[in-house]
Amino acid sequence: MLATRFPRRTFLKYGLQVAGGLALSPSLLAHAASRLGSTMKKFEISLAAWSVHRMFYSGKLKQIDLPELCRTEFDLGGLELVNSFFPSPQYTYCKSLLKRAHDHGVKILLIMCDGEGDLAHPDKTERRQAVRNHRKWLDVAQVLGCHSIRCNAGHGKPGDKDTLNRCAESFAELVEIARPDKINIIIENHGGLSSDPDSLPAVIKKVNDPLLGTLPDFGNFPKNVDRYDAVRKMMPYAKAVSAKCHDFDDAGNEINTDYARMMRIVLEAGYTGWVGIEYEGKNMDEIAGVKACKRLLERFRRSSRAGDRTTP
Repeated sequence: MLATRFPRRTFLKYGLQVAGGLALSPSLLAHAASRLGSTMKKFEISLAAWSVHRMFYSGKLKQIDLPELCRTEFDLGGLELVNSFFPSPQYTYCKSLLKRAHDHGVKILLIMCDGEGDLAHPDKTERRQAVRNHRKWLDVAQVLGCHSIRCNAGHGKPGDKDTLNRCAESFAELVEIARPDKINIIIENHGGLSSDPDSLPAVIKKVNDPLLGTLPDFGNFPKNVDRYDAVRKMMPYAKAVSAKCHDFDDAGNEINTDYARMMRIVLEAGYTGWVGIEYEGKNMDEIAGVKACKRLLERFRRSSRAGDRTTP
């Protein structure tokens, strides 16, 4: 539950939700977050490669140069890859990419996998093919030292029992393939069934395996879904978190997401892993957008450390 120690009126008092949508100043945000004390724990910040997809698709950036960009431009030690950025899944290329990461002190955390089939397809043959299509990314993840691959749940109807069963069956198969290397299979809210706040936890519970988890994204929900409540439902199973950013006000706050509220949900769940920057805005260049999101997340990381030090 949210804030039994800090009731809503106290939380509002310290500025984590401001009436009328007023912007949070950096000092107010840091002060408010520090009041959470022991509920705020340290987390690390990583770069989701999709943040620079415009640079990649325009030819200005190659995937093998991502570790250097991650460290020298953003000073980040974690990198989340996208399978469509790979020029080749061959072993020699993967080893070269891994060396680049090691040379720059960057850990490759996960691979976001798209375009590999519908894991909830009504046709069992199609589902089995989709499972097979993901195997190579498990092999690549093992070479790169990733903790997870992110898979899509498919485009079936949310809440439909047959769709849930088909999806769970596919993910149970994937988990068994991943088990020897202890690589997690994680599902992001990424459209269809996965963006329904009740259907995705239902799949996780049905498979009931510690290698299957979620990757809560701050966006990617239909407008009729309360995304704060949806992320709260996903957090007990989270093995990664995607901090979606689009636009910022003059105080550095993301204007589409109440980051104070969202990060409180993440941290109160006891999450201390990587929070990946996923910039998708169009009103600034991608380098500037990533840096703006990093500055925003760093407010909470600084506050979490201060909270740990001051906890009785």
